[in-house]
Amino acid sequence: MTFSPRTPRGPRPLSAAALLGVSALVLAGCGSAPEEGGEAQEQATDFTGCIVSDEGGFQDRSFNQSSYEGLQAVEESMGIEVRDAQSQAETDYEPNLNSMVQQGCDLTVSVGFALADATREVAEANPDTDFAIVDDASIDLPNVKPLVYNTAEAAFLAGYVAAGTTETGTVATYGGQKFPTVTVFMDGFADGIEHYNETKGEDVQLLGWDKDAQDGTFVNSFTDSSAAKTATQNFINEGADIILPVAGQAALGTLDAVVEANDGGVDEVRFVWVDADGYETLEQGNQYQLTSVLKQLSTSVQDVVESAAEDEFSNEPYVGTLENDGVGIAPYHDQEEAVGEELAGEVEQLRQDIIDGTVTVESESSPQA
Repeated sequence: MTFSPRTPRGPRPLSAAALLGVSALVLAGCGSAPEEGGEAQEQATDFTGCIVSDEGGFQDRSFNQSSYEGLQAVEESMGIEVRDAQSQAETDYEPNLNSMVQQGCDLTVSVGFALADATREVAEANPDTDFAIVDDASIDLPNVKPLVYNTAEAAFLAGYVAAGTTETGTVATYGGQKFPTVTVFMDGFADGIEHYNETKGEDVQLLGWDKDAQDGTFVNSFTDSSAAKTATQNFINEGADIILPVAGQAALGTLDAVVEANDGGVDEVRFVWVDADGYETLEQGNQYQLTSVLKQLSTSVQDVVESAAEDEFSNEPYVGTLENDGVGIAPYHDQEEAVGEELAGEVEQLRQDIIDGTVTVESESSPQA
């Protein structure tokens, strides 16, 4: 395990321009951002905000990195102290969290449901220290705020786009491990494809996930990029030309497979990234990204840290949805022409229909608002 007062920024931080239709994220129980200067600024200088990664690390170009950027944003805007602990294995979680407490952290962000047990233990033992945990709502303590995201809604939009742009009529998805925070993406993606088929009278096939059976392809790791690359190559060999990996750092293997397939003369293969806008964070293959299913991790982490720095911490769960801009899809970037104005317009209308309730997106893995 490693500890440092600051971790260097990722190679390409998230851009606000990458967020689709984002205005202000409303975080339940949290106050508004502080004005420049004044009492809030003075208070923040005495506040220490901290973060503990899961084993993917802060340079995963996705989940951990986006969360850390939210903390860094508060460091810049409010002048708080920042500390971090990067986990290399599951056995690091509790020691890392305890280290943050020992270093005087006022609030510590646990990045990921894998840290739930360790967060519960450390939070119970330190009731005067606040915590926020990303992607977990299992902890009911006055000093722990859950941050969860209904990514099925955003993945529905990505599934519709994938079905509308596939050239082979076959797309695919797979997960790192079979957890609700993974399968919620896969459920939404499957439903978006099904909605496209029903609306257009098409028969686009989805490999890697059967929503009804809740069964599919998993590489049993969030770090094994070799296994992810093999799974992706298998899908490509079966005719899939768009792949959605929900596998954390392991998904970099999908990127390798997609780049190799396109360099090898295969008809263009594309991918859908998750959590962050991969077009902004990935170092290669960006041109093959169709879109990204976004969790606005950096924005929600920033909001909860700012609120805690203003002495307005609340343990009320935050649920990110399309309606509050807590989830969304990224711009189409280099694939804008392939998507086209008509399909893009249909997707934007679907987004509003989901918000209005005229289109229902259901997943047994969705967090409850």
